[in-house]
Amino acid sequence: MKYLSEYRNLEATKSYLELIEKTITKPWNIMEICGGQTHGLVKNGILELLPEKVRMIHGPGCPVCVTPLNLIDKAIELLENDVIMCSFGDMIRVPGSKKSLMEAKANGGDLRILYSPLEAVNIAKKNPDKEVVFFAVGFETTAPANALSVLHAQKENVKNYSILVSHVLVPPAMEAILDDEYSNINAFLGAGHVCAIMGLHEYYPLAEKYKIPIIITGFEPLDLVQGIYMAVQQLENETYSVENQYARVVKEKGNKAALKVIHQVFEIGDREWRGIGKIPSSGYKVRREFKDFDAELKFGISNIVVPENPDCIAGDILKGIKKPFECSQFGNNCTPFKPLGAPMVSSEGACAAYYHFSNNLISS
Repeated sequence: MKYLSEYRNLEATKSYLELIEKTITKPWNIMEICGGQTHGLVKNGILELLPEKVRMIHGPGCPVCVTPLNLIDKAIELLENDVIMCSFGDMIRVPGSKKSLMEAKANGGDLRILYSPLEAVNIAKKNPDKEVVFFAVGFETTAPANALSVLHAQKENVKNYSILVSHVLVPPAMEAILDDEYSNINAFLGAGHVCAIMGLHEYYPLAEKYKIPIIITGFEPLDLVQGIYMAVQQLENETYSVENQYARVVKEKGNKAALKVIHQVFEIGDREWRGIGKIPSSGYKVRREFKDFDAELKFGISNIVVPENPDCIAGDILKGIKKPFECSQFGNNCTPFKPLGAPMVSSEGACAAYYHFSNNLISS
């Protein structure tokens, strides 16, 4: 990629929109998995430019949005019990059952907003009399850095460092969506940044089992419309395969060094998704060999269970059953300034995208 402007080229984007219009003969429902893709579609007005027969459905591709309430409450409990809690910035305003991390910080908690978990290890080294926890949230994309922080802490003999893990995996979520009785998905746009780490091998069985096209795409306007065109081509031709639109970044076997680090520290286990419920084998958990770095075990907080907010339809939003504007609370009792659920406050949340960027999307 020489210049970012190449992938925001209006004329090239228009040409793919015209190809979609010429190719499509029947309505198709295409789900983009990643919240970054959702924001790209909404912010750039692509939903309004697509033919009416193309209906984009927003999926659960925002790790902040699917982090369950109980994990946020666990982080808050640690913060309120003299632990230095470290987190990426997009987690701090997400509401728990009673408050957010930001509100707990305002009440005196020591919350540090970081760009890397390795910074948290350094904080632990400088504060040997305090426990330091990093809130390890994300899809496969952020798992290598979080795993690397554990290996670094072990190497440096930093015993007051641990991670609170909320890593979720994309392919099991796609399968759960397709198995849902209300699912009407005809094709997927796969998350390019996830595949840059993991490669493509996990998607071939899904395409074969469900007879569904899966197009791995990037996040710029040209990436998105080209990916949609590739999906429409397959649907119209009744072919169902995995295609890699994001070949400038994604390689067939992913990033081998990153995968090695992930598998060294984490193993696959069941994981609860906010608004969706427990999905088998859909997340990472810390291996027993590194149990001293698992905050849930270290602090005995694994038994916290919290019910979802009944006024928030985040589950329906994340599964693509409803659009944000179909929620009675959208823009009224739920805004980015006082959110009921994570999709309204997260930088990748579908509700936030519609709130900030949509104009005439209620009919889309």
